[in-house]
Amino acid sequence: MIKTLLINSIVIFAGAKLLTGVTIKNYFTALGVAVVLALLNVLIRPLILLLTLPLNILTLGLFTLVINAWIIMLADSLVEGLKIKSFGWAFLYSLVIALLNSMLLFIVG
Repeated sequence: MIKTLLINSIVIFAGAKLLTGVTIKNYFTALGVAVVLALLNVLIRPLILLLTLPLNILTLGLFTLVINAWIIMLADSLVEGLKIKSFGWAFLYSLVIALLNSMLLFIVG
């Protein structure tokens, strides 16, 4: 669990460096963002997925990407030191995080 959290924080920090619409203060802020995102994904995400299930079925699961962006915007409002310019940047940031996280977890194992 700690290994996954550290990998997520590296991905969050690297993703913010790749995108101009996302700024992050330092690595420790990225670690805080990783913790907040983990808590939001455990506590809030299942409820939102349940409430939006019909819409998610109609879009063949693509609405989940919008939910991920919304959760990142929520983390932006909760964590000082993370700044995302708009919902579009949050959407792109969620895609970058997912891609980098998948690649890094595949490499590290």
